[in-house]
Amino acid sequence: MLFLRYLLMAGGIGMMLAAAGILIYDAFLLVTYRRALAAGTTLPAPQPIRWRTSVALAMLAWAPLLVALSIVIVPSGMAGVRVSQVQGTLAGTLYPGVHFIAPMLEKVELFDTRDQLFTTGSVEDGKHSDNKAQPLNVQAKEGLTLGLAITVRYRVEPKRLDYIEANLPLPIEREIVPPVVASAWRELVPNYTVRDVFAARREEVRAKAASIISQKLAADGIVVKEVMLRDIQLPPEYAKGLETLLLKEQESDRMGVETDIQQKQVRIAELQAEANKVQEVKQAEGQAQVHVLQAKAEADAMQYTLPLKEKQIQQSKLEAEARKESTIKNAEAAAQAKVIDSKAEMERRNLLADAEANRIRVTAAADAERMKSEAAILKQNPLLINKIVAERLSDKLQIMMVPADGKFFFANDVLRSMNMTNHASQAEPAGDAQDK
Repeated sequence: MLFLRYLLMAGGIGMMLAAAGILIYDAFLLVTYRRALAAGTTLPAPQPIRWRTSVALAMLAWAPLLVALSIVIVPSGMAGVRVSQVQGTLAGTLYPGVHFIAPMLEKVELFDTRDQLFTTGSVEDGKHSDNKAQPLNVQAKEGLTLGLAITVRYRVEPKRLDYIEANLPLPIEREIVPPVVASAWRELVPNYTVRDVFAARREEVRAKAASIISQKLAADGIVVKEVMLRDIQLPPEYAKGLETLLLKEQESDRMGVETDIQQKQVRIAELQAEANKVQEVKQAEGQAQVHVLQAKAEADAMQYTLPLKEKQIQQSKLEAEARKESTIKNAEAAAQAKVIDSKAEMERRNLLADAEANRIRVTAAADAERMKSEAAILKQNPLLINKIVAERLSDKLQIMMVPADGKFFFANDVLRSMNMTNHASQAEPAGDAQDK
C-alpha cells in the first residue's frame, strides 16, 4: 500500500510536470518565432500555446494526488488521531495499518504508544553517559535540599489520543510528564526527614510518589507503569555528618554483633554442658535399663530353663526306664529265643531220630525183603554162593562154571577152606573177650 501511495504521487506530480513542460515548450517556440520575425528571418508559424491540454493534464494530475493523500499508513508502535480542518479533532484512534482520510480536509497526528522514560539525574546506561540530566531538587522536612535521580516509565493510552490531542499541550513528554512528576515529589518529600527519605522510609516515599503520579497522569490518558527512585544526593554537610553517624552506628552494630556472638558462644557452651549432662544421665539411665532388662531376661530365662531342666531329667529317667525295660525285654526275648531254639533243636533231633529210625526200619525191611529175595534166589540156585564168594575174594579171579553134582575137586577145596576160615575168625573174638 505504501508503494501504491508513492506511485500515485509520482504519477500526479509527473502529470503536472508534463503540463508545465507543454506550456514552457509552446512558449519557447512562440518566443523564438517572434525573435526571428524581429530579425527578419522567415520561420514557420508555431502552433498556439496549448492551454487547454496543460490545464486538463494538470486537473487530471490531482486525481492520483488526492488518492495518494487520502492513504495514511500508521507504523508499528504508533497510533494516530484524525484532525479535521472543519470539525477539529475527530473521535476514534487509528491503530497501526492503512487508513483512508479525506484529503486536504483531514490530517493524522501520530503518537508513540510504546513505553517511554522520563529521567532526572545521571543515567547509568553507558549509551547515555554524555547526557547528564540535572537531578530533581526537593526540600526535606529539615529544609535541606535533596537531589533525586528519578525514572518514570509510562506510555500513552491509545484509546484517549483524541482527548490528548484536543486538550493537552504537545508534546506530552516535555509539557505534561516533567511538571507532574516534579510537583508530586515536591509535595511529598517535605513531609519526611532526610533520614527517612534516604534510608528508613525510602520505599514508602517511592510508593506514595508513584501513586500520586499515576493518579494525576491517568486523568490525562497516560498510564504509569513504574516509578523508580534510583539515587539521592545529600547535602555535603549532612553527608559528612551522616557518614560519621553511620560509622558510629556501624561500630555500635559491630560491638553489638560481637556481644551477641559472645553471648551466643556462652549460651552454646551452657547448652553443650547441659547436653553433655543430659547425655551422661541418659547413658546412665540407659545402662541401668540395660542391666534391668538383662536381669529380667535372665529371670525369664531361668523361668523357662528350670522347666526345661525338669523335662530333661524326666526325659532321662524315662529313657533309663525305657532302656531298662528294653534290656529286660531283650533278655526275656533272648531267653525265650533260647528256649525256642532248644525246643526247636530237640524237635529237630527227635525228627532226625524218628527219621533215622524210620530209615533204619525201612532199610531193615528192605534188607529183609532183599535177603528174602536173595534167599529165595539162592535156594533156587545154590551155585550163586560160590560165584559171589569168588567175586568177593579177588577181582582178578576168573569165574568158571562147574557141574552142579559136587564132584569138582577144586570147588570142594575152596568151600572147605572158606568154612575153616570162618570158624577161625569166629573163635578169635571169643578168646579176646575172655582175656579182657
